[in-house]
Amino acid sequence: MNSSQSSNLVALINIQPGAVVSRTLVDKKAGTVTLFAFDKDEGLSEHTAPYDAFLHVLEGEAEVKVAGKKQLVQSGSYIIMPANAPHQVRATEPLKVLLTMIRG
Repeated sequence: MNSSQSSNLVALINIQPGAVVSRTLVDKKAGTVTLFAFDKDEGLSEHTAPYDAFLHVLEGEAEVKVAGKKQLVQSGSYIIMPANAPHQVRATEPLKVLLTMIRG
């Protein structure tokens, strides 16, 4: 996707049964923008990243755990996951999110 394109984010990715699907929209030195689709009860296991991450829920609901603290995030909400903080994501219902990693 180049900077002059416009598109409906939710329509760019589909939820697959029993899976987590991702689609990278931007991959630059300064950061990445990736769409994710999670089926219910699917997720990303606890991990760390060397960069701050901004997770924006487009559809659905997720339980996000950051540095041991669980939070429920719903459609229209966002959460910031600080660099090097352990975090995980689990869809409590079918879920689509936009993840922006900020490297710079």
